[in-house]
Amino acid sequence: MQASRLLGRSLVKPRPSVLPRSHLSGRWLATGPESASAPPPPPPPPKPSIWKRFLQVTGGITLVTFATGGALYYIAQKDRQPGPQLPHDPSKKTLVILGSGWGATSLLNSLDTIDYNVIVVSPKNYFLFTPLLPSVAVGTLSPRSILQPTRYVTRHKKRQVTVIEASATDVDPAAKTVTFADTSEIQGLVSSTTIPYDYLVFAVGAEVQTFNIPGVREHACFMKELEDAEKMQRRFLDCLESAAFPGQTLDEVKRLLHMVVVGGGPTGVELSGELHDFLEQDLRSWYPELAEHVRISLVEALPSVLPSFSKQLIEYTESTFKEAKIDILTKTMVKEVRDKSVILQLPDKSIAEVPCGLVVWAAGNTLRKVTRDLMAKFPEAQTNRRGITVDECLRMVGSNGSIFAIGDCTATSYAPTAQVASQQGAYLARLLSQIAKKDELEVRLKELQASSAPEAQEEREQIEKRLTKLEKLRPFKYSHQGSLAYIGSDRAIADLPIFNGNLATGGVLTFLFWRSAYLSTLFSMRNRILVGTDWLYVKLFGRDVSRE
Repeated sequence: MQASRLLGRSLVKPRPSVLPRSHLSGRWLATGPESASAPPPPPPPPKPSIWKRFLQVTGGITLVTFATGGALYYIAQKDRQPGPQLPHDPSKKTLVILGSGWGATSLLNSLDTIDYNVIVVSPKNYFLFTPLLPSVAVGTLSPRSILQPTRYVTRHKKRQVTVIEASATDVDPAAKTVTFADTSEIQGLVSSTTIPYDYLVFAVGAEVQTFNIPGVREHACFMKELEDAEKMQRRFLDCLESAAFPGQTLDEVKRLLHMVVVGGGPTGVELSGELHDFLEQDLRSWYPELAEHVRISLVEALPSVLPSFSKQLIEYTESTFKEAKIDILTKTMVKEVRDKSVILQLPDKSIAEVPCGLVVWAAGNTLRKVTRDLMAKFPEAQTNRRGITVDECLRMVGSNGSIFAIGDCTATSYAPTAQVASQQGAYLARLLSQIAKKDELEVRLKELQASSAPEAQEEREQIEKRLTKLEKLRPFKYSHQGSLAYIGSDRAIADLPIFNGNLATGGVLTFLFWRSAYLSTLFSMRNRILVGTDWLYVKLFGRDVSRE
């Protein structure tokens, strides 16, 4: 029995121990002659904690913020301290610029003042970005955000520019003088004077055209100047508060809250859209009992609104206004504006009296008195009632090249828009630079004519060749960059030239393009920051409904 047990133990062999695969492979690799001294693979790096990643992102954002803020601060301080300028040079010719609108400001931005002694005369000491005026009228933008002081432009020029806040009253082309008067509330001992000029740039713009319709000037608000937008905002809020007064009848409430906009151009359409945004985004929150009674009507004498845009954009605008419950009255003429109503001639020639609380007039321009007086001094050459007739180089016909006219005061084949006036101003700056070089060479040529030295003869020949080239003035050519209009509800339309055709687009993306285009068109970083901040403020907190 004991022998069988021993035999059984000898037959049962123990199983070999199983090593892990990694251990076997490591032992097998260790037996190789080349890998006997290879170190083990490094452990994987530890994953950064969420807190560490948060600190890294926060530090990067802080660094970018400080760098951007420092750059903005440096640019702002540099703009606030323009530095010294060269004084007026008696040997230079005097260039007088009348006006501070789109044409005049574009000219000042591009003009090299080294060539002239420049004097700016304007009743406003600032430039007004008029395309955003409807936004000011409803409180989307602050009035100061779209103003650019004229001295901000002139103080950054190489040579000193004299800025005079006054209204031009008379231009004497024969004596080459300009008479202007101080029309401000506070005046000194001298409130009117006359100065001479060698070249005059006439850029006084235009005033509102009322077509001699009774009651327009007495009862309607305009949309031309900054004070017009502020007046319209005050009256609009006044209508709201009067409608909220206890005891008002329903008919009187509807009358007070009926806003009539006259003029189906870009200004009238944008103002109607801004009023609708004010109603939907703010008034429904602060005046819930009145919001349902607010009504907006757009009156246009032509068959459609926005006649300068493509047909599909006109239809898109009309459909958008229909969704927004904005009434479009085309082929309708205003016959009279009264204190509490407007008299309309409907398409069927019938006359209707429409009760309303506010009438905004945004229909057409007409010439100022100083423009008509200047044209009357050239009765044979200036016969166009629409404005001053100019040649292909923007010189006033009949003035012998001493008077240039740009902007809305001229009668050209181009529409009286800010885009046209801006391009005219930039072109005129290049033209005046060429004329300054020509005048300088003519003076030098007269000095050399008295000398008989061979060197003088050679210099005269060179100057004559250069004068021949400078006398060839390149005519003005307008390059249309497209048309934009805001139609409310965060939508805009754009008619843009693309290659040999046009791109007509509308919607929310076009609205973003509209805002970016206007931001880039503003003349200074200060205005861009102010306008962008106002848009952000309104988006976060809404428009202010308090009334001064």
